[in-house]
Amino acid sequence: MKNFNYKPRIIDEKIKKYLNTFGAILIEGPKWCGKTWSAKNICSSEFLLANPNGNFNNKRIAILNPELALQGSIPRLIDEWQEVPSLWDAIRGKIDENSQKGQFILTGSASINKNKYIHSGTGRIARLKMRPMSLFENGYSDGKISLKDISRGIINDFYTGNINLESLVDFVLCGGWPGNLNLNTNQSILVAKEYVKSLVNEDIYKVDDTKRDRRKISLLLKSLARNESTTASNQTLKNDIKDIDFDDINIDTISDYLNLLNDLYIIEDIKPFAIKIRSSLRTKQREKRHFVDPSLPCAILNLNKEKLLNDLEYFGFLFESMVLRDLLIYADSFNAKIYHYQDYKNNEIDAILELEDGNWCGIEVKLGAHQIDNAAKNLIKINNQIIKDGGKASQSLIVICGLTNAAYKREDGVIVVPITSLKN
Repeated sequence: MKNFNYKPRIIDEKIKKYLNTFGAILIEGPKWCGKTWSAKNICSSEFLLANPNGNFNNKRIAILNPELALQGSIPRLIDEWQEVPSLWDAIRGKIDENSQKGQFILTGSASINKNKYIHSGTGRIARLKMRPMSLFENGYSDGKISLKDISRGIINDFYTGNINLESLVDFVLCGGWPGNLNLNTNQSILVAKEYVKSLVNEDIYKVDDTKRDRRKISLLLKSLARNESTTASNQTLKNDIKDIDFDDINIDTISDYLNLLNDLYIIEDIKPFAIKIRSSLRTKQREKRHFVDPSLPCAILNLNKEKLLNDLEYFGFLFESMVLRDLLIYADSFNAKIYHYQDYKNNEIDAILELEDGNWCGIEVKLGAHQIDNAAKNLIKINNQIIKDGGKASQSLIVICGLTNAAYKREDGVIVVPITSLKN
């Protein structure tokens, strides 16, 4: 089933590893992020639930007799399995019959009500999360610097080359959608707008068959876009909608719609980092609001290149969003986690990389090279405060910058890297 035009993804190695370990894997993530392409690249046969041939004959077959959908060479791809939830238990049963590894690859772009299937699949079906492409995957980063290496303080100073602001704006507007690779920026903007339109008009009804107010979901999306990469609370979102859009929406509705957007993998909020080891320092337990791809808030707010170049303050938030997307992808490849840090002394760190062994790294994200000094000072100050309060010192302090032309370790020990040279 291999596609010779397939552009490799970082998650590919994890897919292979998990297929050798579990009876089946489920690849979850937003629509159009490349789940099916990656699964097709490794599977030996496929059964596509969303195939319209024969008036969606595959879906009817799976409903009437799930066993027929499972017949084929392994690993067998079952694409958009959530269209027929009973397939889950049929697959679990098949795995129990022979205990063979790597039998099925399931893909899905929406979480479903777990009441629709009987067994969780624990120990049999492993879950992997896929995101849109990182800058390294789509070729906009040369990958000369490894996040895993710099998390251990390993960096060789070298000149990486200049990057201009307009290119970074293009990267944000185009996003990480594989289908956009051969499109120009204006075409990519149009695709993102249609993506959002489809979300509001169709996808919000498919998760749990509940009718929701399109106008209100649109208002919430606009507020989330305006508050991208911030720790805006539900009350803040409510106030923002009332102040900016002159409308109102209650807190319960906001919570319901946020859960819906999470189920559709449209938003992926960054959890707060807790200093656990002997620290008396209290941290705020508020998540950082984050779209799965920066092209989405651009589409929601009808932004283009000219508008972003004229509002560099807001573009800074979108740049941070893009970096967070990439950090989540890179970190996941070596089983690390991404958090953010905010304490009650108003100290903040944009991202915290927590490694498997419990060590952590502080990461500041800055658009301009002129911001590096202050970012480094902030990282050092907070790290010293954490140590003073009994917490564990960071293993590495890092500034990821947009407009810098070199990777290097400063005299104070802080590592500086351009996002356009970073990989996992």
